[in-house]
Amino acid sequence: MKEKNHPSHSNFTDNHNLIGDAWRIMRIMAEFIDSFEEMNDQMPKLAAIFGSARLKEDNHYYQDAQRLAALLVENGYGVITGGGDGIMGAGNKGAYKAGGTSIGLNIALPHEQKPNKFQTLALRFRYFFTRKVCFLKYSTAIIVYPGGFGTLDECFESLTLIQTRKINRIPVILVGHEFWDGLVDWIKVTLLENKLISEEDLDLFKVVKDSDAAMAYLLECHEDFVTKSVKPL
Repeated sequence: MKEKNHPSHSNFTDNHNLIGDAWRIMRIMAEFIDSFEEMNDQMPKLAAIFGSARLKEDNHYYQDAQRLAALLVENGYGVITGGGDGIMGAGNKGAYKAGGTSIGLNIALPHEQKPNKFQTLALRFRYFFTRKVCFLKYSTAIIVYPGGFGTLDECFESLTLIQTRKINRIPVILVGHEFWDGLVDWIKVTLLENKLISEEDLDLFKVVKDSDAAMAYLLECHEDFVTKSVKPL
């Protein structure tokens, strides 16, 4: 017996769907416009810090991310995070307490996401993809701490856009050998050996030990000039 609500029974061209889609497009456009207007007024050197919302203050990655954010401010950078708890909260907290720019790109979720209190600018998003565009449009570096599906999504989308030259190459730094080395080994064995990526793709990211090594590598990458991710029209 066929289900009455099966998609094959739906008329996807009826007016209800078309009107709903039109309003959704307007809402998406509004997110882009609002976020671009706010971010265009921010300092040019911004580093995005990605990582799990679930790590607590006593976790050594939380403490290291907070230290990294302070180091970034000391070296003339502002910080962008997803605005939530865990690594995001650590990044905002470190930048905020160091007296620097601390931006949170918050997203509405049914669970987990609660804006942290260490943001000098808090933006709110409904859609993940508009939020990710904002991250990459305004970041001069991507720094990734351990995290789950969302963190991995942000990391691999950044690498894909750099690999395909849709954006300029910016540093992508993965912090924590004990977390990332297993994934890197899998990439080398499974992807590279099966010719699913090129050997030079392994140079698109750098795994480092901790915040000090991350800061040193970032300064090395930006020694001559700082590149924004967005290519000119």
